[in-house]
Amino acid sequence: MDIFNVLTLIGGLAFTLYGMQCMSGGLERLSGGTLERALSKATDNKLLAILLGMGVTALIQSSSSTTVMLVGFVNSGLMQLKNAVGVIMGSNIGTTITSWILSLTAISGDSLLLKMLKPTSFAPLLAIIGIAMMLFSKKEKQKAIGSTLVGFGILMFGMTTMSDAVAPLADAPNFASIFTMFENPILGVLVGTVFTGIIQSSAAAIGILQALALTGGITYGAAIPIILGTNIGTCVTALISCVGATKNAKRTAIVHVSFNAVGTVIFLALFYILNAFIGFDFINQPLDPANIAVVHTVFNVGATIVFYPFTNLLCRIAKLLVPDKKQVEETNPLDERFLNTPAIALEQCRRLANTMAQTARDSFYTALDNIGRFSSSDMDKVKELEAKLDRFEDELGTYMVKLSSKELSEQESHEISKLLHVIGDFERIGDHAENIMNSAEEMFKKKLAFSEKATAELGVMISALHDILDMTLEAFYTNDTALAKQVEPLEDVIDALQSEIRARHVRRLQEGRCTINLGFVLTDLLTNMERVSDHCSNIAVCIIQIAEASFDTHSYLNTVKETNQNEYDKHFKKYSQKFLLP
Repeated sequence: MDIFNVLTLIGGLAFTLYGMQCMSGGLERLSGGTLERALSKATDNKLLAILLGMGVTALIQSSSSTTVMLVGFVNSGLMQLKNAVGVIMGSNIGTTITSWILSLTAISGDSLLLKMLKPTSFAPLLAIIGIAMMLFSKKEKQKAIGSTLVGFGILMFGMTTMSDAVAPLADAPNFASIFTMFENPILGVLVGTVFTGIIQSSAAAIGILQALALTGGITYGAAIPIILGTNIGTCVTALISCVGATKNAKRTAIVHVSFNAVGTVIFLALFYILNAFIGFDFINQPLDPANIAVVHTVFNVGATIVFYPFTNLLCRIAKLLVPDKKQVEETNPLDERFLNTPAIALEQCRRLANTMAQTARDSFYTALDNIGRFSSSDMDKVKELEAKLDRFEDELGTYMVKLSSKELSEQESHEISKLLHVIGDFERIGDHAENIMNSAEEMFKKKLAFSEKATAELGVMISALHDILDMTLEAFYTNDTALAKQVEPLEDVIDALQSEIRARHVRRLQEGRCTINLGFVLTDLLTNMERVSDHCSNIAVCIIQIAEASFDTHSYLNTVKETNQNEYDKHFKKYSQKFLLP
């Protein structure tokens, strides 16, 4: 084996890693992030958590990536440590799927069926089909299938390349003696751990071992410690990701390490004790890629069975290694770790946007309640909510700009566009709430009070604002375009209410039944109220336009009455009758 074989081996590894990435990316887009989002809802049901971990890891082809997501969930407060343990166990089982896929390269035989099952026969065909789907299909789902097929083809090409690169080792006299050293369990585990930690993929490390096994020079005694070491090495990614995280997020990574490390010690101790008394005949026999997949699976399934009743023990070990601190740690739903999983990151953005919407509503309704009966504690509350809205807008905007640079589906891109549009409106509603509170404070300090008629008129306006804001937020939460289309008629009714209340105020002023000072306050109140309805209109139009893949807001507002005249008139009439001034 010369330098060119080494370079070919490295190139094959690169193709294998890239093929895994393409496959996982395609499968992830096909699932639409369903399984990943389900992770955040994992409960105390350990069996369900294990199945979730298996499913997600089989999908994304990486147990370390699953653990990184778990670190993010725990760090953001979406998941408790005890709920993450079962998922970690399942992820270790799920990662064995890759080794079974890679073992297909060992298929051999003269029959037509066996030749067709050999990856070198069908992988190129699948890659061609996948490329065609990616280039010529307009549907996101078909493109995702194409990416998966291409990834599989590249994965198999990389595995075949590695196997061809190490083939000359079969005739090398020193090759078998080198691997004899790894029959020392400690050295074998160390080699598997270090190598996997460097390439940060236990599946790829197992793939190289499977390629070497095709030479016939690797025995069970040499392979078993290395396989177990790869399980420990895959924890490196999770350990790196927990730097700077909360204590519970760090504990999640520790649980992953503890599970694999303690499981390795137990498995090796049991294996070698039994070998000492029974004497396994197969320990010095060579094994093939399928045997490696069997060992990999047996260890991970066995470790899960052993630790299943002792999940609390793993949590206690983690808490012992990462003790509690006195200061309270803040969680952040927009965890940077999620950016590598756009479906999860977008789900977090939706949740925070929903929180932002509720915060804007609470602030605005608190401000409206203070017109005529000012409360300093409510003033502090509105200011606090406004500061929170400002922070949410900054954090969400920055995070979604980063997310936009990732590989997204068309639907995900549209969702980000919608959120980027509406968070500014939510923040401005908070600004208007603060302005209304300032007007209420001014009335309180100057001992001003509206007349009974003005109070009744404002009551109608406030009632209409409650309806339009509730309707808008419900349309936003549920993405209900039919409900969103009812916002614009009500917004026009509110515009008419504002104009009529202003006109009545002028008449009262002319008749000497109102003061200039009250007039200024009323004008400010009406302006801020009407602008909140404008922001509701903006949000509703955005929901409709994003759903219709059209972003010309002004065009929509200009044509809404013309294209939906009957529907618009029906709703406008209904709201006009509902919100009649006394």
